[in-house]
Amino acid sequence: MKKPGETVSPSDLDVQAIREQFPILNREVHGKPLVYFDNAATTQKPLAVLNALNHYYREENANIHRGVHALSQEATAAYEKAREKIGRFIGAAETREIIFTRGATESINLVAGTWGRKFLAAGDEILLSAMEHHSNIVPWQILAEQTGAIVRVIPITDSGQLRMDELEKMLGPRTKIVSIVHLSNSLGTVNPVKEIVTKAHQRGAVVMVDGAQWVAHAPLDVQDLDVDFYAFSGHKLYGPTGIGVLYGKAKLLESMPPYQGGGDMIASVSFEKTTYNVLPHKFEAGTPHIAGVIGLGAAVDWVSSVGLEKIAAYEQSLLSRGTRLLSEIPGVRIIGTAPEKAGVISFVVENPPISTLDVGMRLDAEGIAVRTGHHCCQPVMDRLGVSSTARISLAVYNTPEEIDFVAQELGKVIAAAPKPARGPAATVGPMQFPPAAGSSPRAVADELIEIFDFLGDWNERYRYLIELGGKLPPMPAELKTEATRVHGCMSLVHVYARRAAGSEDSLEFLASSDADIVRGLLAVLQKLFSGQSARAILDFDTDGLLKRLGLDQNLIMGRRIGLASMLQRIGAEAERISHPQATGA
Repeated sequence: MKKPGETVSPSDLDVQAIREQFPILNREVHGKPLVYFDNAATTQKPLAVLNALNHYYREENANIHRGVHALSQEATAAYEKAREKIGRFIGAAETREIIFTRGATESINLVAGTWGRKFLAAGDEILLSAMEHHSNIVPWQILAEQTGAIVRVIPITDSGQLRMDELEKMLGPRTKIVSIVHLSNSLGTVNPVKEIVTKAHQRGAVVMVDGAQWVAHAPLDVQDLDVDFYAFSGHKLYGPTGIGVLYGKAKLLESMPPYQGGGDMIASVSFEKTTYNVLPHKFEAGTPHIAGVIGLGAAVDWVSSVGLEKIAAYEQSLLSRGTRLLSEIPGVRIIGTAPEKAGVISFVVENPPISTLDVGMRLDAEGIAVRTGHHCCQPVMDRLGVSSTARISLAVYNTPEEIDFVAQELGKVIAAAPKPARGPAATVGPMQFPPAAGSSPRAVADELIEIFDFLGDWNERYRYLIELGGKLPPMPAELKTEATRVHGCMSLVHVYARRAAGSEDSLEFLASSDADIVRGLLAVLQKLFSGQSARAILDFDTDGLLKRLGLDQNLIMGRRIGLASMLQRIGAEAERISHPQATGA
């Protein structure tokens, strides 16, 4: 730890020695060394954490708190020791202010579902920022529906900075809680939490902070911030998944009803009356994630041994380097340029336009892991006028050479992309709907299965899908309207369907997307269904085929949800043709 007045330099860290403590960093992906830049989603785990988990399961595995035997006593001691470590790590006044949950999401839901339901009434106001993660939006919307409270949104600037002037105006006598992110997972913006807390307390409001992204990147002192509630997750702090922390001031936690009922959260139970346990146990019903807590304690020890001041200085140097290099790549626009940032570089490629999904998949082919999509922050994307971004998020084990490599490979992705045609736009001719690709969806499916079996691995199948997408018949621009847009997809998708010409019961459709892989999926659906009878479409087992082709395993959850949305749209159009009277067609 540096003495007061001393500066911390990025060179104070031995990054190579740190990397050697993370076994997963030695593996290859697609035959290339792993370059892991998805740390805002989850960090990798050091040997100290892996060993702690292994030791618990091999040597101490038992349930806690109520056992008199040796293993239970040892497990209880390890569990409660971890609570003490975590309390010191974040500067809690008392150990009982540390509540273990499944993650930051559950911590926020706990506060909304207990403090919120007890203390909020119709007309009371909940202030959130426009940059919040869905986990810090939806629980408050549910609470508002239950209580009649009102959710109000603090705006942000075009650079992704919180409008503190608007916050001042919005704080009023009906403001009961301000729930704000400390470090934005989608923009990298660092909010002035201490100032926000001061202003909110002056108006009598309490403050909840989503610190999921902050705790691994810079020091935290909840007493200095004077924050009322603070939530974070273990898996973003080099710890296990499925474990999180809610810090709350003891007086507030004591005033709140339990979140869940069950074992360990009670003092006594009868059919006439139940009394509740003291803090922190009142909020920890049932057998907890004991190994997760112990692993999180080990993660806190590990981070503390490295030093958060050193981590912060080193990661800022990586952030500066990455921001500079990506800004120098023609066609790249960084999303989120607030003056105070940490750990995150979100960007889009606009010239030539390349979907963030395609950017992510092409970087993955080189062993580079980045996150693409809306990052569970759809309101942020809407505010800044993009549907998604590609995101590089940093950790202490990343290196300047990895930053250089991702910039180099991104430049190659852009250079290899087809350039938009110059000159006057070509006139769009008559719509060309493809004819039926086979006698029935089953016959087309058999052909696709044969092709996919011949191709073998996912890389070959992926290339085939990209080729199919390149042959997708063009969809005229005038058909790309809000009515034809398929919502629920992580990329921009349009489907225009109609009754096939000269047919009473067949459907034909055109489709488009800004993402190569999605165009490939649309081409598969078009081969299956365009020109087929509505009844054959509705009767076909599409889910079974997708599993047979391996698309259920090799597409991320968000992409599978999008594919389901496309199928739902096609099914709805087939239903409309099959039963025109019922649908009003």
